[in-house]
Amino acid sequence: MNSKFTVSIFCIAASLMIMAFTTKKSNITTVYLIGDSTMADYANNYEPGKDYMKTRYPVTGWGQVFQQFFAKDSLKQVKNLIKTDSVFVDDRARGGRSTRTFFQEGRWRSVYENLKKGDVVIMQFGHNDGAVDKTERYVDVEGYKEFLRLFVSQAREKGAYPIILTPVARNFPWKDNVLNNAHGEYDKAPKDVATEMKVSLIDLNKASREFFTKKGQPYVTENYFMNLPAGVYEAYPEGQKDNTHFQTKGGVEVARLVFQGMKELNSNFKK
Repeated sequence: MNSKFTVSIFCIAASLMIMAFTTKKSNITTVYLIGDSTMADYANNYEPGKDYMKTRYPVTGWGQVFQQFFAKDSLKQVKNLIKTDSVFVDDRARGGRSTRTFFQEGRWRSVYENLKKGDVVIMQFGHNDGAVDKTERYVDVEGYKEFLRLFVSQAREKGAYPIILTPVARNFPWKDNVLNNAHGEYDKAPKDVATEMKVSLIDLNKASREFFTKKGQPYVTENYFMNLPAGVYEAYPEGQKDNTHFQTKGGVEVARLVFQGMKELNSNFKK
């Protein structure tokens, strides 16, 4: 066989393989999650070298269990937001991070450099931004807004679709069997930025407070938040009292609320 012909056939075959690979790769939308411990994935190498089941379980960030909501049949419900036939949830959230420290540590840069057109960036901060007594993470409301603006504008630069979340509810304060807002101005600030920049918003604080209120304080406290009896979990031999972080059931329910929010955005989506 003519060597030039052989080389040509080889080049065509190689090109087809590259095209197939590229097409396959581009057929996946990455949903990036940026935020704090309530969103983090504790099971996926969060603390390298440590066994999650022995050292952290049952603490579960809602992002840790978010992937399951993007099964192929579920994608039909968000088809205006996500155009591909598969999704990979890349959870970059980290405990103790505010918008400021997430940016300063280079965590946002790592996301930004990998963003591609059509990806989704879901951001949920506020728990640590408002921690006045923890100066290493605190950022005032105006600073909080400015970092949200940065994340939104740079996501858009890459052709990605940003979604701002208000901070998920804490399990306090309860009054007359109703869970109230614990986040003050750090709940209002994301709404202001969303209105100003015409960016999609999921009011997770409101949705989670309403959901927890329906379930009732005793059930929520025992089953959703990290209030654990002694002698049950290896990682917490003396038990735990924590009304900020979630057990697995709580993480799943919050993830469900976020996906529900995406379905509602999908219904009103305009390209």
